[in-house]
Amino acid sequence: MMKFIDPDHPFYRPLWVRLLIVVLCTLWTAVEFWNGASTWGMIFLAVSAYTACVLLIFFKPKVEVAEEAPKIETAEPAKTDDPA
Repeated sequence: MMKFIDPDHPFYRPLWVRLLIVVLCTLWTAVEFWNGASTWGMIFLAVSAYTACVLLIFFKPKVEVAEEAPKIETAEPAKTDDPA
């Protein structure tokens, strides 16, 4: 299944980004209807509804599990008191 918006992308994590996208899509819908382009208005109405659903209503961010990098211990040479 193809996703038009990948809500798991880190770009969509802040709430203000998601709200801004939905508001801009909705404003563009209003512009299209205001100018009498009802076909484009309906298209952007669907886009606005889709973005609102994906980014606001059904948005569930994935919990990132920080993987620990394996610690590589280096063998240090044995220290001796012999100056030779």
